[in-house]
Amino acid sequence: MAQTGESLQFTVDGRAVEVPDDGDTLLGVLRDRLGIEAVLDGCSPQGQCGCCTVLVDDAPRVACVTPARRVAGRHVTTAAGLSPDEQQRWSDAFLACGASQCGFCTPGIVCRFVGHERRGADLADRATVDKALAAHLCRCTGWQTIREAAAHAATPSQVSVRDPAATAAAPPSADTTDRDPDAAARRASIETGGPQRSVPASVLGGYDFGADGAPPGTLSAITGPDANWHAAESLTEARRQAGKVQGRRTTLEPTPPIQIPEPPPGAQWDVQLATCWTEPAYLETDAAWCEPGGNPSDPLANGGAFGGKAESPVGEEARQLANNLNQPVRVLWSREDTVRRGPKRPPLAAALQTDGTGIIRIARTPGATEALQAVLPKAEIVEVAVPGPPTSMNLRAAVWAEAQMLAAALNRLQTGESLEATTATVEVTSPEGATARATVSPDGIDVHIDAGNPLDQVTLRSYAIGASHMAWSWVTSESLTVDNEGQVQDLTIRSFGIARSADTPHIDVTIKPSQQPPVQAGNAVFAAAAAATWLSRGAPAQLPTGQSTPLR
Repeated sequence: MAQTGESLQFTVDGRAVEVPDDGDTLLGVLRDRLGIEAVLDGCSPQGQCGCCTVLVDDAPRVACVTPARRVAGRHVTTAAGLSPDEQQRWSDAFLACGASQCGFCTPGIVCRFVGHERRGADLADRATVDKALAAHLCRCTGWQTIREAAAHAATPSQVSVRDPAATAAAPPSADTTDRDPDAAARRASIETGGPQRSVPASVLGGYDFGADGAPPGTLSAITGPDANWHAAESLTEARRQAGKVQGRRTTLEPTPPIQIPEPPPGAQWDVQLATCWTEPAYLETDAAWCEPGGNPSDPLANGGAFGGKAESPVGEEARQLANNLNQPVRVLWSREDTVRRGPKRPPLAAALQTDGTGIIRIARTPGATEALQAVLPKAEIVEVAVPGPPTSMNLRAAVWAEAQMLAAALNRLQTGESLEATTATVEVTSPEGATARATVSPDGIDVHIDAGNPLDQVTLRSYAIGASHMAWSWVTSESLTVDNEGQVQDLTIRSFGIARSADTPHIDVTIKPSQQPPVQAGNAVFAAAAAATWLSRGAPAQLPTGQSTPLR
């Protein structure tokens, strides 16, 4: 098929389509014109998260930055249009290895893998997979389970995940076991704080997220530089009306917003730590839709956003607009909106002596002082006003993890050990009751967990790997530039500093069998892995530490 007049003709998932040639992107056409919600939008549109990846004549393409007119006469394949064999084999592999949690990033990753596979790539080779994943961001899984899924699909075992109730192959490091999908969902929900299921449909984009499932005729609404809402029949048109300006990465260097206190005269601090602003970087930006007089969709959908959406106003914004316009409205925060308006970990600056006395200054946040005092009772806590984005204690182990890092450093000094080390082991027990022990060494990260009844080993392992990666990445490479007036300057996904697959060490997880009530493990794993990573870097006074010694 070819372009004719003022319309575009091409095929999508094997069917011929014709749409207006109005300058829209391929993503806009697929979602707004054709209603294909398996193609997901995570960066709005920066071309940096990979969630909207599709195949164009079998070659992977990022749909959000591909003009629709470029696919005139060509064949477009989404995750929903892959062959039945490809769909089953790849969803089997992702579920078997715990490579899909919320499922927002996986349809695009599967499409890219299939595109490479169709062209003869060896997806059992880590370097090949790392290169493919460089075009993507997955915040949940920590990459390792995705690499394992690629190898699994390249050399599938005899065990198949035919449906959620079927027997599943465990990850390569574990024995094959019978899995209960309800138990897996229960463990996932404990970890995220909300309902979550990993089933073949979620791997391939068949699960509705906050922006999905709205009735035909729903308006898309965004805010523009004037801070007013602009609603239109398509997201692309709403952006045009709003005069949306694409966010960029700044050339300014990120710096901790709070200075480490000066020591008393004649004294010195034994442990110091100043943290920068960082972005939680959940993939689906805040989104919800609502009908007039109705209740909005859940912005959490199939994911917990690491606590980042616990207080999101997007549902109420959708309700108000729907009632005001008397029409269903889908509210969509852009990636820039999420970075500017979404909550961040409270930055802090700590200066302590070996006996635990000293000063910790932290951005004023309800609950922060209490979290620090529970771990570091001898320190003086001073909350300060810091210009910048909102802060929240709802984010993964916020403040408590930082307190555990400082406590681990003090413990080393109190036992006569040096802070100069390349290997460190830290064990913590979280307020939820989970115990995690993490060892970070030149060989990688080793995690032991006791979180009560595991319910499903594959799911718990996946969340432990994801929490370990997030901790490693946060300590070594993540930061967000915020200027002196409190305006966020780093507005692209790649500027957040999240460690890529190629930069992530191998993570081993050992889960203690238990019949005790199951408890959330992610906070304990995150804190233990963060503390061990920081200590293995010599406990420098500022985060991020940099990756001066890449691990295997």
